[in-house]
Amino acid sequence: MNFIVKKFNELTTVELYEILKSRAQIFIMEQNINYQDMDDIDYRSLHCFLWENNRVVAYLRAFYTASNIVKIGRVLTLEHGNGFGKKLMEQSLQEIKSKMNPSRICMHAQKHAASFYEKFGFQVTSDDFLEEGVVHVEMELL
Repeated sequence: MNFIVKKFNELTTVELYEILKSRAQIFIMEQNINYQDMDDIDYRSLHCFLWENNRVVAYLRAFYTASNIVKIGRVLTLEHGNGFGKKLMEQSLQEIKSKMNPSRICMHAQKHAASFYEKFGFQVTSDDFLEEGVVHVEMELL
């Protein structure tokens, strides 16, 4: 398994296709979220993913929102309980800090996953809110 970090214009067409396929599998097919996944933010994102057997098995993207604040989004793993999520978060946070040098790192996390992100130093900074029909909370790395 390889951990890969690339800007949009560095992705191969196969990598991009597999990223979009994994995002559709999790967010559209499994979680039944009806939304426009390709939102142009990908163009300005740092894409972090685990590549195994010619597919993306875990993924997230990171992008600047304002000033020097980085937001993490589209976090997924195709399989749970195998450590892919932990590996993805640990290595991605290192890369985001070194490549993007953010003043803050934040995210809109699905509420059920907040305890997972807390293991990496994130803390909930908002009340619950709906995003694409799913309960989320704002979180910030402290």
